[in-house]
Amino acid sequence: MTTMKVEHLKEATFGSVVTEIDLEELDDSTWHQLHDLWMDRALLIFPGAFLSAEGQDAFARRFGDLEFPRAAISNIGKDGKVHHESDDEVVKSLKGNESWHIDSTYMPMQAKGAVFTAEIVPSSGAATGWADMRSAYDELDDETRERISDLQAHHSLFYSQGRAGNLPNKRNEDGTYNLYGYHDMEISLRPLVKVHPITGRSSLLIGRHAHDIVGMDPAESESLLDDLNEWACQPPRVYHHEWEEGDAVLWDNRRLQHRGTPFDMTEPRRMWHTRIAGEPASELAINHRIDAIPSDDVERHPTGTWAC
Repeated sequence: MTTMKVEHLKEATFGSVVTEIDLEELDDSTWHQLHDLWMDRALLIFPGAFLSAEGQDAFARRFGDLEFPRAAISNIGKDGKVHHESDDEVVKSLKGNESWHIDSTYMPMQAKGAVFTAEIVPSSGAATGWADMRSAYDELDDETRERISDLQAHHSLFYSQGRAGNLPNKRNEDGTYNLYGYHDMEISLRPLVKVHPITGRSSLLIGRHAHDIVGMDPAESESLLDDLNEWACQPPRVYHHEWEEGDAVLWDNRRLQHRGTPFDMTEPRRMWHTRIAGEPASELAINHRIDAIPSDDVERHPTGTWAC
């Protein structure tokens, strides 16, 4: 029997702190308990876990295939330089992450979740926030719930970074960039209301990447999405974690939005992100489904998503 201890966050509608557990030595019984807790609470926080590189990816794989293995989210370059200038490519990417979003909705396959760990933490700031889109949907008024029930929005990293003034400096001749998430595939189309494939509960599928709701004037679409994001990401539906070195978190990307928060970028910060791939039956964008496009135009993308 596991001896892990669980304490639910008191200030939020989701999230639990889990202690007295070794994430690199999980037996099947303990993992099933964790998975059930994850489905219920959506965010699990493991203080002082100090996962190894291999251990982080192995833990993430317990929950599904990986969209990509452990990668640095950091202002520290490969040469040790600390990036902090406002026009720096690294800084632009980090600044973009400070707006509420759901990972990989701009790709054909939305991510299922992520494991995130802290290696180097600045002296202040740099908390990570999460927002509960299931509770947000549950608490919508009937009129709004009815209004958005069948709406679909496009999701694009070009859009979100461009709107925030954070597009990369160097563009290819075809208008694309040699950076993850900037692709020449058809822009993903997703419903505003997502049904969780395991719990069967509905949640809002919005965030900074969402834009141009189908059948709606662009200005009206922008206003509606901004209003939904502003309303949804309010207490008690939000929690911000103040990091300490060695902390690890696991979150359900099908229910939660998240964001980074500002910090003094003259100080080094290094986090590690392992992204868990979504399932085609529930996370594939509407317009990238195999039955939505001619078979002659479909090929299997190396990351496990459909490209056309």
